[in-house]
Order: sequence, then C-alpha cells, then structure tokens
Amino acid sequence: MIRQLVDYIQEKEFRFTCFTNRIHIVNYQKILILEDERISIEYNDGVIVIKGNNLRVSRLLDEEMLIYGKISQIEMKSNEK
Repeated sequence: MIRQLVDYIQEKEFRFTCFTNRIHIVNYQKILILEDERISIEYNDGVIVIKGNNLRVSRLLDEEMLIYGKISQIEMKSNEK
C-alpha cells in the first residue's frame, strides 16, 4: 500500500491538460522547438506538437511547463518500435 502511495505522489507518466488558451505539461523529456507558432516537446513515447499563435511558456520547472497563447492544434506522434 505504501508503494502505491509513493507511486501516486511521484507520478512519472507524461501528461498534459488543456484549458482555454493554455496547456499544462508534466513529465516531459526536452523541448525540441520553441517558436511563436509551434512548440514541440519530447516525452518517453514520442513527441507532442502544439500549434497556434503567440505561443509562450509562462512557467518552466523541472519536467513541468505551462504554455499559453491561441492554441489551434495539438498533435501527438508516437515512437513506434
């Protein structure tokens, strides 16, 4: 039971949450592209590409970021093995 609690608290799985004009990302590996109209983020199983206008990173912590701007498209590309 303690192991499950520790796993819950120390979640390491990639996850993103979409809000109006914001996207919160946790447990990513690295930023590949950081432009006004496109941001690409690498995670364990692939890449997520956020497209839009005036995209900005408003918070950047270890493996966590908040991107805001006018988001028009989100693509997930998996690393198929």
